[in-house]
Amino acid sequence: MSSVPEDPSAFVAPSHEQLPAASAMAVGPPARLLALSDGIYAIAMTLLVLDLSLPEGLDPAEFRRELHAMIPQFLAYGLSFTLLVGFWQDQRRIHLLVRQADEGFIRLTALGLGAVALVPFPTSMLSDYTDEPVAVALYSAVIAAIDLIHLAQFTLLCRRPRLRTRAVPRRLLWGFSAELGSTILVFGTAAVIALFDPAAAMYSWLALVPLKIAVGRASRGRPLRPANGD
Repeated sequence: MSSVPEDPSAFVAPSHEQLPAASAMAVGPPARLLALSDGIYAIAMTLLVLDLSLPEGLDPAEFRRELHAMIPQFLAYGLSFTLLVGFWQDQRRIHLLVRQADEGFIRLTALGLGAVALVPFPTSMLSDYTDEPVAVALYSAVIAAIDLIHLAQFTLLCRRPRLRTRAVPRRLLWGFSAELGSTILVFGTAAVIALFDPAAAMYSWLALVPLKIAVGRASRGRPLRPANGD
């Protein structure tokens, strides 16, 4: 016959005071967070190509016509893939600064990855409805939101030294912030323009190229690499 503890407190659930706080459980090394980030970026990039397909049984004339009609889809795919690669690089540069991730950083990362996972949807809308203001505005807004979240992550690290692997030089602080801000400015402005003129909004995206070049030349900051201390 099994013995039963006489003390009733043995069956009492632990109180809130005995349980670790959610923030304490969230704090930890960023390796798993980085692995999750890499996985979601890989899935988002792969999903982009699923929108590229041709009907079966086409004769040569129909094949050429359908392939020509897919040019907007190829352009949308190329643009989104290029942007996702850039976002992935930004995310890894940020994570190289992380010594441990607290609850706030984890929440920002999850929010950013949610926006990244959404990219294939507005990309598909953009390729099929380039004349629709909502399609262009939504695409622009999602792209701007991703780098806005990256900027929030970077700012959080700069304000919480205990989370960082090292100090952030002032030149690097302003240079990387300006680089992220250029994407936010261009695509955030385009999201508003798209509501009135979708074509003009898409042309305004081209402003990002010279703006990025100018920011890079002006900042000339060191690359974000891990160090042993602040």
